[in-house]
Amino acid sequence: MCGIVGFTNFKKKIENKDNLLQRMTEKITRRGENETGYYWANNVLLGHKRLSIIDINGGSQPMTFKKGNKTYTIVYNGEIYNYDEVRKILIDNDIELVTRCDTEMVIKLYMLYGDKFLKSLNGIFAFCIYEESENKLFLARDHIGVKPLFYTIHDDELFFASEMKSIFEYDKIPRVIDKAGICELFGLGPARNLGSGVFKDIHEMKPGHYGIFESGKIEIQQYFKVKSYKHTDNLETTINKIRSLLETSIKGQLIADVNVGAFLSGGVDSSIVTAVIGKNLTDNNKLKTFSVDYVDNDINFKKTDFTPSRDNEFIEMMKERYNLNHKYIVIDSSKLYDRLYDAMRARDLPSMADIDSSLLLLCENVKEDVTVALSGEFADEIFCGYPWFYRKDTLESNTFPWSISLDLRKDILNKDISSKIDLQSYVDTKYKEAVDDIPLDGTDNESDIQMKKSSYLTMNYFGLNLLDRTDRMSMQNSLEVRVPFTDYELVEYVYNIPWDMKNYMNQEKGILRAAFKDILPEAIINRKKSPYPKTCDPKYTNLVTNKLKEIVNNGNNRIQELVDMEHVNYIINASDDEFTRPWFGQLMGRTQLMAYLIQLEMWLVEYNVKIVL
Repeated sequence: MCGIVGFTNFKKKIENKDNLLQRMTEKITRRGENETGYYWANNVLLGHKRLSIIDINGGSQPMTFKKGNKTYTIVYNGEIYNYDEVRKILIDNDIELVTRCDTEMVIKLYMLYGDKFLKSLNGIFAFCIYEESENKLFLARDHIGVKPLFYTIHDDELFFASEMKSIFEYDKIPRVIDKAGICELFGLGPARNLGSGVFKDIHEMKPGHYGIFESGKIEIQQYFKVKSYKHTDNLETTINKIRSLLETSIKGQLIADVNVGAFLSGGVDSSIVTAVIGKNLTDNNKLKTFSVDYVDNDINFKKTDFTPSRDNEFIEMMKERYNLNHKYIVIDSSKLYDRLYDAMRARDLPSMADIDSSLLLLCENVKEDVTVALSGEFADEIFCGYPWFYRKDTLESNTFPWSISLDLRKDILNKDISSKIDLQSYVDTKYKEAVDDIPLDGTDNESDIQMKKSSYLTMNYFGLNLLDRTDRMSMQNSLEVRVPFTDYELVEYVYNIPWDMKNYMNQEKGILRAAFKDILPEAIINRKKSPYPKTCDPKYTNLVTNKLKEIVNNGNNRIQELVDMEHVNYIINASDDEFTRPWFGQLMGRTQLMAYLIQLEMWLVEYNVKIVL
């Protein structure tokens, strides 16, 4: 994986901005620690940070090729998983390939097919191609949205980057949040509306979209959207198809010239990924796997409806069955607390607090052993694994199911902000836009329509937030995390499986469990979903509480510009029992909400955010 940046002005020559390009590029050094590259032209400047995975010696970027009298240059972040198929297409069309890296294949496929070439790609990517003779930039993001790509237009100049921090290196681009940005933070956050960068006029390329920048304007087009169709396969065929699609995705994502490992929680999803890899390895080639836990969690763990069990006993089952080289990453509370700032900086926004910082620490430790790791992320989104797929109140809530009550979010805003924005109206509007976009074909029964709706919303909002989290926390450590469950062919197939079949044996992700029951221990096949582990250590809660008190007692704090300080004091002094419904999803309870407010203060100060209503 890599990081990309660039800017262009096709109306006049770019002058005196060489240093800006270098600063923008260096800002994302952690995304690619192995190599730095630049492209300089009169109207376009491109930067690249490379994490070498394939063709380590031959894949330097930016990469430039000629076709006749036309010149094309690319900066690229990603991996193409149908590598052999794309390579064959190019060879069959007499296209010469001088490297083994997929960057060359992407740009030469573009040179062959133009903007139609995206339909030939299966992978995760974000890239920019400069077509010099046409004075045109082509920017694209992968089908599901695994890799990030942000952009803004300022004074006829387009600025783009893998992360917003690079764009803000240009000091003329304002760091402003307006009414919409506040509604994003408090109404939808940590999820974001598709295309939103939260900051005013900062956009994220939507999944499955590309943009063409010419003459000071960018035209956005959609090249992929999950299709809805009548599922005609019987149960046996469906189970076999799931098995085939996922195994193909996992095996295709093992391509690398560096060490590859896997995240393993002992849950169904990560265990499937581990088992598919592990059953093909010899004893002399043990698979390295990794999990996260917390100091004294064996003592402090509290069983709830959302977190019914700890991971360790299930990890041990997998370790024994596949002779894994497993590493437990055990995090103490002080490190978890200390990394709240780093996690916020990695995301450029306040987000999931210690749920982020713990993954950041996990990835830091994983990087000591491997450069690529596979994850079970996104299985719950497509196979309907979250509790809200089964709860009547969320299914009938007519809003985003992971945050069905806006009362806490409304209460936390200060009175001045509350009088100027309508959080409920914003969320309702974005929900309606999202629902109107859901693909349906008229062949589904009522329960199938409901589950397609919930699944599509979960994939495109909750799931994208988790994919963003995975990308940022891993790339902050120059670790590439691959996510086989995001294969777009698998996603579309599973989306259309009827609910009574998807919920096979009346069990969450029942059809997925059935597809892989022969390669997993029975206890894991029957294990109730348990989410990413969070700390239950009272020491961590004390650290967060004391820091938030310190912020509240500082009369110059920035969060008072957004939140009601009396209500923050109520949160500080409340008990966990008063926060029975999480702030977001399953994990963000009272402690995480306090940590989120700490991150909010850090963000407002660090990014010098201006609030304009």
